[in-house]
Amino acid sequence: MKIETSRLEDHQVKLTVEVESASLESAKHKAARKIARQIKIPGFRPGKAPFPVVLRQVGEASVLEEAIELLVEEIYPEVIKTAEIEPYGPGSLEKIVSTDPPKFEFLVPLKSTVDLGDYKAVRESFEPVGVSEEDVEEIIENLRAQHAILEPVERNTQAGDWVRVRIHAHKAEDEDAEPLIGERPMSVVIKDEDAAAKDEWPFPGFSRHLIGLQVELSYKFDDSSQYENLRNVEAIFIVEMIEVRSRTLPPEDDEFAQSVGEFSTMAELRQAIRSNLESSSLATYEAEYDDKILEMIAKISIINFPPQMLEREIDDILHSLNDRLEQQGLSMDLYLKSRQLDPEGLREETRPVAETRLKKTLVLLEIAEAENIQIDPQDLRTETEKTLAEAYRVLPESEYRKLVKRDAASSLVSNVMMDMLLHKTRERLRAIARGEGESTSAPGDEDEPQKEIEQTESEVEIAIDVAVADEQKNEQVAE
Repeated sequence: MKIETSRLEDHQVKLTVEVESASLESAKHKAARKIARQIKIPGFRPGKAPFPVVLRQVGEASVLEEAIELLVEEIYPEVIKTAEIEPYGPGSLEKIVSTDPPKFEFLVPLKSTVDLGDYKAVRESFEPVGVSEEDVEEIIENLRAQHAILEPVERNTQAGDWVRVRIHAHKAEDEDAEPLIGERPMSVVIKDEDAAAKDEWPFPGFSRHLIGLQVELSYKFDDSSQYENLRNVEAIFIVEMIEVRSRTLPPEDDEFAQSVGEFSTMAELRQAIRSNLESSSLATYEAEYDDKILEMIAKISIINFPPQMLEREIDDILHSLNDRLEQQGLSMDLYLKSRQLDPEGLREETRPVAETRLKKTLVLLEIAEAENIQIDPQDLRTETEKTLAEAYRVLPESEYRKLVKRDAASSLVSNVMMDMLLHKTRERLRAIARGEGESTSAPGDEDEPQKEIEQTESEVEIAIDVAVADEQKNEQVAE
């Protein structure tokens, strides 16, 4: 076998492979026997027709096509091994150069490589934002609003009222064009004059227009609107009042605290809210901080990956987008229409985001290896069990059944372990960027942890078997 290797700029390699003619002849005979088993040839039992008979029956081109497929399948692993390359994934047969001698051209994506810059020298101040009394009060006000008493009233609308309206909108310059907002009912709480209104829909300050209701009102969206298709558009809104109710908020007392959870006093409720806000604020800040550090390291590192890896990252992002849309009761087709995009346009728009995300992930994985980040098998076991329990609690029955298939144990453990590895690596990187000392990890005997991880996979398989058995038992009882 002769192999010519050409490395391409997009982190792929072109392999031109020449094999002996005898190999192709042998493959042609194997192909003929395979074809003979799949078709009916008069006078012969399946698979027993001689080679010349099969050639006459199906034609030499069909036999040759099948033979090349068999030959490529046979030689490909040896080609990769002989060429001494680390592929990212399966290669593809790009070209049949000749059949005499048999000569093929393969395109193989290479495993990603990361040449880290001096990531240990990266520094960034770590200054989480605290939680103010205003933040706590906002949550309390939201809770009070959720427990408000609504009562029908026969009067004009005023600040603080809950109203239900029917709304639709069109462009100011073209009333007959397709509506900007199709007719729809919506519920609104009319904000006080000094209340923040930037997050109101369909535009900031909308609820204030419902006082002394104008049946028709106009609004021009500026060029920074979060709705791209409405930027610099003047819209006419037609509003019909359906219902008006007054809102009476409960007082901030211990009775209110007891009504919203397991709290005895308002002081306990406030402390719980503060603790939750602090945890949430810190988690958000850490995520943004980690992202910034990774971006800094990615800029000083040399990162190579094949185009197939980027396409897969794009697929993952679009799959997540589709899931979010479905949860909101929307479809990808409707989303594309609202954005005036086609599927290919959306992929191209997603590409820069996917590339940035991919680079950060590759950097993080490389740092995990450089820092010798290890996962404790007992922690992995505990986290996997928690994942299974949570999945049983929240997933629909059909989805849970997919998860607990017996062949899913290894994949489940791997996913949990990867999440834990990335989490620990982010923590380590955060410490480095804050200048909190060198790594305490050191290379050691990895055989024992690996055995324990394999044991975890085995235990998960047992847990899945038990779950499946319980499910089958429940089905039998139901029948």
